[in-house]
Amino acid sequence: MIDENLKLVRDQINRKCSEIARDPSEIKLIAVSKFFGIDAIEEANKLGLNNFGENKAQELRDKFELIGERVTWHFIGSLQRNKVKYVVKSAAYIHSVDTIPLAEEINNQAGKIDKKQKVLIEVKTSYENSKSGVENFQDIYNLAEFCSSSLNIELVGLMTMAPYTENISEIRKSFSDLRKLRDKLNTEWKNIIELSMGMTNDYLIALEEGATMLRIGTAIFGERNYKKTGG
Repeated sequence: MIDENLKLVRDQINRKCSEIARDPSEIKLIAVSKFFGIDAIEEANKLGLNNFGENKAQELRDKFELIGERVTWHFIGSLQRNKVKYVVKSAAYIHSVDTIPLAEEINNQAGKIDKKQKVLIEVKTSYENSKSGVENFQDIYNLAEFCSSSLNIELVGLMTMAPYTENISEIRKSFSDLRKLRDKLNTEWKNIIELSMGMTNDYLIALEEGATMLRIGTAIFGERNYKKTGG
């Protein structure tokens, strides 16, 4: 099933990139493997997927212990400061940095293992209360400034989640707002390049609006069984 699903996703990405004159090799396809076991991850890896996303610190830690750095791990969920130590040891990228205290803890933990931790700032670009992220531009600027001046953090981009709606114009605005914010910050910090946006329901729109990282789970692995947790 994973091979058929992955072929469909890749075909759609390639087709869309051809339509909008983008190079598909510039897109990181992150397979969101939360609640899926090691077998599913290893099957996807054999099919050429190298980037995997997790949103629970302990689940990432457990999977990393079994698979290690054979794949590139992305932490994409809300992160509590007391769980940072697990994530810094495992994740190449942390997508969900939304406060200076969290960034400070990431910097501290990364320093302990002599690591330069790649991070993205999570920005709230929708009206939904359930969504996380920084909203105010000054807060975003201050966080970017802190990350950029931290010895053990490398700020590489921004992340957002579009509203859960069938209104395509609202989804598109959420993504275009992030791209415009990235371009604005990029005038001062040239390394802020990545746009982590687009999931199973909206990744083609995200591609049109400049996404460089797609976080796709269900379209690759199928529906999750939320009663099961862990690796």
